[in-house]
Amino acid sequence: MERGTTFFLKVAVILMGIPVLALCIFLVPEIANFAAELYPDHLYLKYLFYLDLYATAIPFYFALYQAFKLLGYIDKNQAFSDLSVNVLKNIKACALAISGLYVIGLPLFYLLAERDDAPGIILIGMIMIFASLVIAVFAAVLQKLLKEAIDIKSENDLTV
Repeated sequence: MERGTTFFLKVAVILMGIPVLALCIFLVPEIANFAAELYPDHLYLKYLFYLDLYATAIPFYFALYQAFKLLGYIDKNQAFSDLSVNVLKNIKACALAISGLYVIGLPLFYLLAERDDAPGIILIGMIMIFASLVIAVFAAVLQKLLKEAIDIKSENDLTV
């Protein structure tokens, strides 16, 4: 495969990271400060919001890095290799970590929604959980299919 055939996808991966970075810089402090205003007696909630929301950014960016590596393997004609299977396994683990962190943070979203009377906040948290679970399932299916394709390929190579 020609180098650069995945250029558009690499640009898309980079463009996916920019809005999340902007959210981490601008929106997360606002949410944490808003929680501190709603619950002035419980100042620790502000830091729990910081911890939970910034902690979800770590596996997100690691998954983007892994996707970038996978696209590099595709450019180098190493798509059907154990390296690609490991990358998909890492993406699956990152998606499960993001989902788990949002499950842990869902009570925080509930507290925020309860005090502000905005049930949509809980819905946003649940969408994040289910979206990352869908990505984890998709990565697991791709990982299994790729592993089976590699096994078939190596079996065919031994036959010839």
